[in-house]
Amino acid sequence: MNREMASNWTIDDVKTALAAKKVSARELTADFFKNIGARNKELNAYLALSPERAYVQADKIDALVATGKPLPPLAGVPVAIKDVLSTRGITTTCGSKILEHYVPPYDATVVTRLEEAGAVILGKTNCDEFAMGSSNENSAYGAVKNPVALDRVPGGSSGGSAAVVAAGLAVASLGTDTGGSIRQPGALCGIPAMMGSYGRVSRYGLIAFASSLDRIGPFARTVEDAATVLGVIAGHDPLDATSSERSVPDYVTECRKPMEGLRVGVPAEYFAEGLDAEVKLAVEKAIESLRAQGCVITPVSLPHTRYAVPTYYVLATAEASSNLSRFDGVRYGHRSEHASTLASLFRESREEGFGAEVKRRILLGTYALSAGYYDAYYKKAQQVRTLLAQDFLNAFNEVDAIVTPMTPAPPFKLGEKTDDPLSMYLADIYTVAASLAGVCGISVPCGVTSEKLPIGVQILGKHFDEPTLLRVAQAVEAAQKSL
Repeated sequence: MNREMASNWTIDDVKTALAAKKVSARELTADFFKNIGARNKELNAYLALSPERAYVQADKIDALVATGKPLPPLAGVPVAIKDVLSTRGITTTCGSKILEHYVPPYDATVVTRLEEAGAVILGKTNCDEFAMGSSNENSAYGAVKNPVALDRVPGGSSGGSAAVVAAGLAVASLGTDTGGSIRQPGALCGIPAMMGSYGRVSRYGLIAFASSLDRIGPFARTVEDAATVLGVIAGHDPLDATSSERSVPDYVTECRKPMEGLRVGVPAEYFAEGLDAEVKLAVEKAIESLRAQGCVITPVSLPHTRYAVPTYYVLATAEASSNLSRFDGVRYGHRSEHASTLASLFRESREEGFGAEVKRRILLGTYALSAGYYDAYYKKAQQVRTLLAQDFLNAFNEVDAIVTPMTPAPPFKLGEKTDDPLSMYLADIYTVAASLAGVCGISVPCGVTSEKLPIGVQILGKHFDEPTLLRVAQAVEAAQKSL
């Protein structure tokens, strides 16, 4: 393997090469930084690099290798972190001008756990501002390009995290998923991307968009790699009251179990009008590959699916309106130099610091929470959310996993939907219901279009049944590799 041009390292590849002393962690880290230097200007996927921190960690791993002791699960693995996750000493902007110079004094729990497992953190990845977007075109620092097709979007909001793994500029990365922001970019960039159940991974250190929806999860080159990273970052955290105390299983072992007899549900609501013909065909082939491996394919119904998008955009914007009120120009972040009163300081700092999409969502959320409209919008949306969650509970009484299209269409062109926010929101049709219900989900590549654009299939699982989810994902991946 030519190290300098390697774009297909897996976690096992790294650990095997280190243990055999075919490469040192420092050499591998240097190779990745070299490749980032060569390609990042084109992709705009990294916003900040952390070479000093990376080399300190790499040297620790090399010292451990020299002792001959067992290596931790992510020893020497180069990883990237979405720029909404706090990193001590590294700029954390959330893709926004309002946090352009913000350097957190602490690490997010997931970052701490990655480094404790031996990972080498390369830097922070570009994203839609405050994770609000489906194309990564809302970043204050420019759009990310899809490494598979440079004229296309990589998906959002975690587009940078998806792009760096797809381009071989990291072996794995972390993103966040509020309404599809891990799963959708994974599909559009052609790599596995996973969202665990709500509460499976600590949110401590995540700069919040919508607290009842935000989740942190991995991008990787294989399903097993995603399982490995999830196993590292999952588990209870006393710093996050919403994190579950359930034990964390060995996800890698679980995802290797046989498929025979698993019941897989296919909801008709996800195959309705508006689904691209090539996407539909690829997803149907993936479903048939599961049948061929012994799964029982069963129709299921998720009848309230059509209400998912409006429900999501009421609740998520309402929570964003509350969460983003902390950015006032007083405590931290951008402070306007043109203000003469306290009220104008708030107004001018936010006007200068927030982008158009963030302002739009804050206004929508503030309206939904305002006197006279709270019951009509926010309360009603919460009631519908309960119905959506019940849909999934009912379906999972009949099946072990649900398989659907991941996106209604392949990656669209940069700039194609920027002037049509409603069209952009409707692109979330297959992702937001699972987000509202709190169930786990993963996107797995299942083919390409006639233009060689990636297509992903979505697999959804019961609350905290990530092992079954990963088994199904592994089976889809294995079927693709055999083609």
